[in-house]
Amino acid sequence: MAEYRQAYTQADVDCLRAALARGVLKATINGESVEYASMAEMRKQINIMQADIEGVTRGLRTHYPTTSRGL
Repeated sequence: MAEYRQAYTQADVDCLRAALARGVLKATINGESVEYASMAEMRKQINIMQADIEGVTRGLRTHYPTTSRGL
């Protein structure tokens, strides 16, 4: 069974950063309320979300194999 992965938006990251700045461990993202165990866990989630966003905006890279024998 395929795993569903939510796509994050910059607004989601901003919301979580605002909660972190206020010192609150609870935030609502995409209508779902989430409570984090610590500020460190919240920072880790922000980093995950930001990496996800940057991966989407940068797009996929295509790598072509190179050979030295004309293949």
